[in-house]
Amino acid sequence: MRTYAGIPEENATLENSKVMLVTVPYDGTSTWGKGADKGPELFLDASENMELYDIETGTEPYLDGVYLAGEISENSSPEAMTEAVYQKTKELLNNEGKVFTLFGGEHSVSIGSIRAVGEKFENLTVLQLDAHTDLRPEFHGSTSNHACAVFEANQKHNLVQVGIRSMDVEEAQYLPEGRVFFAHEIANNDNWINDVLEKVSGNVYITIDLDAFDPSIAPSTGTPEPGGLQWYPTLELLKKVFEKCNVVAFDIVELMDSPMAKPTAFLAAKLYYKMLAYNHIYNNN
Repeated sequence: MRTYAGIPEENATLENSKVMLVTVPYDGTSTWGKGADKGPELFLDASENMELYDIETGTEPYLDGVYLAGEISENSSPEAMTEAVYQKTKELLNNEGKVFTLFGGEHSVSIGSIRAVGEKFENLTVLQLDAHTDLRPEFHGSTSNHACAVFEANQKHNLVQVGIRSMDVEEAQYLPEGRVFFAHEIANNDNWINDVLEKVSGNVYITIDLDAFDPSIAPSTGTPEPGGLQWYPTLELLKKVFEKCNVVAFDIVELMDSPMAKPTAFLAAKLYYKMLAYNHIYNNN
């Protein structure tokens, strides 16, 4: 039996786990760099080669249990994939007191999971770390395109965007007013983390496109954009979000296969595990 990060089976059953992990190896709508469908496997492999003691928090987060809840392989169409993710998320959310997590795939995989989480939890904030706004109503004939990843979330929930540095002119009309933290503004604002925290409250779904990070530390993504977030400030933001709010779900997407995939895969593995550590410290009810 394969377990997350090779943890003991006793820490990997649904009954004994506080975290559920779904993988969605989907790359059906990406338009430049292909290979995000290999992302979940790269992430799982890197996780198995990672130390499980978190120095910062002095914890071993895997002891809370992480259940590998299966792979969603539906890829007949973007809409069919979105529906499959929605149904799987909805099913898993029936397990009370557990945090739902997802690893993609391209960013379109988040549409269905955010939809399901939003139906279960009121007053939802969707915190998006991303280089791109992903606010198109539809793209290439589909509302389930990666370029539309948070359009629906913005219509229904409190969307907060962090790290943005690329968008189409048509998306400007959809920007959540006062809740977009552009990368060039973050670079000149020592107080940006607290400014973001002021906009994030209640139940929170965190969606992280790895291209939010600067390509110097996360080069293997579909569309790496210069001028991105750095490691420690990002962790500081995430830690404070877990401390302040009730993080009910999170996902990480857009890890792309490439000849130089390992550094980004390992960053993704550590990022996921750091979030488990913060969940352990602040959400361990």
